[in-house]
Parts: sequence; C-alpha cells; structure tokens
Amino acid sequence: MSISDYVVCSAPSTVETRGMVNADAFKAAKQNQVFINLGRGPVIDEDALVKSLKNGTLRGAALDVFSTEPLPTEHPLWDIDNVLLSPHNMDKTSTFMKEATEFFVNEQLPRYILGDQLLNPVDASLGY
Repeated sequence: MSISDYVVCSAPSTVETRGMVNADAFKAAKQNQVFINLGRGPVIDEDALVKSLKNGTLRGAALDVFSTEPLPTEHPLWDIDNVLLSPHNMDKTSTFMKEATEFFVNEQLPRYILGDQLLNPVDASLGY
C-alpha cells in the first residue's frame, strides 16, 4: 500500500480476509493512490475507504463489489466524485453465456462423467 500508485484487491471473502483492507492499510497508502476492488466487498472496511477518499489520502477508487449488494442508495460512495462504481456484473459480456455453456459442455461435463478432476473446484472449507 505504501509504494504502489494503484492497488488492486481481488481477495476472496473468508474469515481471514474480512476487513483486511482497513483504516491502518489506508493510512499506509501512498499519497494519491487509486484503490481498485474487484474481489469481494467484505474484504474492505468501507467506512475507512470513504474517509480516505474524502480526506484526499486516495486519489480515487474503482469498485465492483461491496459489503452489501446492491450498494444501498444512501451509501456515501454514491456521492464521492472520484469513485467509479460498477454493479458487480463485469462478467456479463455479450459472449459470456456462450463461453460459460461451452466450458460446461466441453470441459466440465466430460470430466464429471469420466470421474476426472473438475477444473476450478470450490473448496467449501476455504470459502471459495
């Protein structure tokens, strides 16, 4: 946080990562840093993020995920000019459904039928 102009957070939401990017992390941030979160909302202390954006510690933020989704209309992030908000649907491209279907039909289903290891397995004990 202290040396980067841009920080991208893509961490999963687990017991260990919730609140990981907190007030101390933002205080340590390099002046005029841009913070980007595209992982999971609960990883970020949103109150600390708002404070850092308002006091000028951060130059800006781009956020695709939030602690509460959709982001409530009364949330202060809506009113901060140097914040880019997106609705956590960045995978909704014009080809997403075709690609997802082809991946399932051509990769996962044959692996499942043959008893082979699936690609991208979820480990429920880790939370992702």
